[in-house]
Amino acid sequence: MDFALSEEQRAIQEAVRRICEPYDDGYWLDRDRDGRFPHEFAAAVARNGWFGITTPEAYGGAGLGITEAAIVMKEIGRLGLAATSSVHINIFGLQPVVGFGTEEQKQRMLPPLIAGEERACFGVTEPDAGLDTTHITTFARRADNGYVVNGRKVWTSTAQHADRILLVTRTTALADCVRPTDGMTVFYTRFDRDRIEVREIEKMARKAVDSNAIFIDSLEVPEEDRIGKEGEGFRVLLHGLNAERIVAAASAIGAGQAVLEKAATYAGERNVFGRPIGMNQAIQHPLADIWMRLQAAELMLFKAAHLYDSGQPCGLEANSAKYLASQASFDAAFRAVRTHGGFGFAREYHVERYFRESILNFIAPVSEELILCHVAEKALGLPKSY
Repeated sequence: MDFALSEEQRAIQEAVRRICEPYDDGYWLDRDRDGRFPHEFAAAVARNGWFGITTPEAYGGAGLGITEAAIVMKEIGRLGLAATSSVHINIFGLQPVVGFGTEEQKQRMLPPLIAGEERACFGVTEPDAGLDTTHITTFARRADNGYVVNGRKVWTSTAQHADRILLVTRTTALADCVRPTDGMTVFYTRFDRDRIEVREIEKMARKAVDSNAIFIDSLEVPEEDRIGKEGEGFRVLLHGLNAERIVAAASAIGAGQAVLEKAATYAGERNVFGRPIGMNQAIQHPLADIWMRLQAAELMLFKAAHLYDSGQPCGLEANSAKYLASQASFDAAFRAVRTHGGFGFAREYHVERYFRESILNFIAPVSEELILCHVAEKALGLPKSY
């Protein structure tokens, strides 16, 4: 059992770290203030070939595993969740196309996204359908040469800048389906702003990456933009869920480790009553506890990634990694604010940004409560509770 990164994986880590170096705390503070999308950062990641890291080389990707994707996202995560959110869908978001697309679709859809020539967004969540995805009502009606889509989505990230949308719809009403998971269809199609109205949602954090409500009015979608078979969209959607949990965990761990380092550095430098505050156990012990928890989350992360890349079941491990990472990252950021005292409340010390962003990990892409339900059922054999 080898816990060390391979030489190639260490090279990936170092390469991504060099890309991230110019985009320091000051850059992300400015983006948090002005809300401007970090185009320069996303372009640098694309230019250096990290978009599509898990996509086969035949379509412009690197053909590597989810372990390598986790290494990339953990390193980017050190910059904060605005950084990871700005590149997430380009790095990993089109797994449904990789898994279920035709050869023609892969050749047409994947290279522009991987090259950074196109940006995409993901339309799945609705005002009345969050984790209960089967209750979506956005509907794709059959029409000449394709479909006409009507409905609305919410919390659609990067829709202000998107050229394409990965869109989850119903093609059969829920009431007419034998199973709730039937009758759903996925499309990857042009983001037609004449047919899609975008309204940005003001939020407490991650201002640099827009979140939106979108309103779809008679969007025409050609049949060749359908991913997989009609009515089997839920299966398409499930394809990337465990990998998404792993990538989300990696992002949270990177952010947690970075903000913990800020806290430890400040504790070693700040003198009160003639000595560093880091000499006090009330400061030391919480930071040491969080360091251990982040290490535990990272071990679970790479166990889940190893299982995924080996083709083995990894649902429990992927969800556990996400849960452990979210909790440890939040506590790291909160403790960093407290370690800084009054200065932790000041934006110029940057830890409050990590704190605000870390709250999102409890909610997306899956809540910790649903993870606990999953573990209770799958690991402990308890009755399904939802």
